Amino acid sequence: MASEYYSGYGERPAGKRRRNWALWLLDGLMTAVSLVVAVTLVLTYFVPHVNPSRVWFFPVLGLAAPITYVAAVILMLYWIIRWRWLRAGVMIVIVAVGFFKVSLFWRPDIRRVYEETGNPDRGTFKVMTYNVRSFYGENGHSSVEDILRLIDEQDPDIICLQEFNARLAARSEEFSLLEEKYESAGFGRTAAPDSVYEAPLAILSKFRILRSRTLLTPASSVWADVLVGDDTVRVFNNHLHSTAINAADNEYITEHRFLSDTARETKIRSIVSRLRENSVLRAAQVDSIARVIGETRTRRIICGDFNDTPMSYVYRTMARGARDAFRVCGSGYSHTFRGFFNTLRIDYVLSGGLEPVAYETLPVDCSDHHPVVVRLKKTDKN
Repeated sequence: MASEYYSGYGERPAGKRRRNWALWLLDGLMTAVSLVVAVTLVLTYFVPHVNPSRVWFFPVLGLAAPITYVAAVILMLYWIIRWRWLRAGVMIVIVAVGFFKVSLFWRPDIRRVYEETGNPDRGTFKVMTYNVRSFYGENGHSSVEDILRLIDEQDPDIICLQEFNARLAARSEEFSLLEEKYESAGFGRTAAPDSVYEAPLAILSKFRILRSRTLLTPASSVWADVLVGDDTVRVFNNHLHSTAINAADNEYITEHRFLSDTARETKIRSIVSRLRENSVLRAAQVDSIARVIGETRTRRIICGDFNDTPMSYVYRTMARGARDAFRVCGSGYSHTFRGFFNTLRIDYVLSGGLEPVAYETLPVDCSDHHPVVVRLKKTDKN
């Protein structure tokens, strides 16, 4: 009787054994995933410091930086919950190293940073940068009127436009009224006889424009000196080389068509190849632009569509010695490109000798980009 009573004592129930095996297999899988994510994130930290011509896959890592970091945080929490301290410790260190890069993409909404309309700070002025996609909207029709209405509502003091279409602008009566309010920097004439703009870029200013130049041809980078009070401010407007990722590529990725496509290897290889080739071209552009910016002794504003994320060689080189308005006074997660899961911030306002006091991306659909509006004020140092 006693032997029968104690015969099952100390044995684990079958259900518990199966559960332990399931956890063991899950831990094994998560260990493999953690290793891949950890190595990827560590390599991502080196992306801004290495010219993309040297490592072909670095541009792809830069694009996926926010997703990779979030994945690392989730894995870190998993290992903490599982009380696996060695693996948790490794992930904690890797996540902690990247913590100082988080402000490139996300800032906590602790305080209101946007200016109240009609109540700006004294001594500040407003700058807008906007890739207007040649003034073509979602339906393929002209978006000139919508964009001019937006400019009128925002009333910026300096406007930097990329993919500027002088022909469509010249046909608009509202644009002629805008020219009465703003001075325009001329970078050569287009086929439109009445236009003083070269089609890709335009700088408009309520302040007096002293001089302007084309820095890179075709006009991928231009600058204009404007007189703000008693100080000269050099405004750089940039539209760096495109990623060459078109709408079809974007849909192919965001709609997960590659999961069922038998030719996905060829298409993905094509996308990655174009990313790499154009990253190399942008790196060469930014090296030239950065030399001129570095030689500028006046206060400066560096605007435009860089076609690269904050985790890139292009951004790090362009932002050297300047303040990124989003990092100073942005809020939440900022994306400026309307595609690729709305994860990409590729349009910027950087400044030297000017302090950003307000930052906003406007949620409008006049283009495939969102306009960025920033308010700046002078500092004691250039």
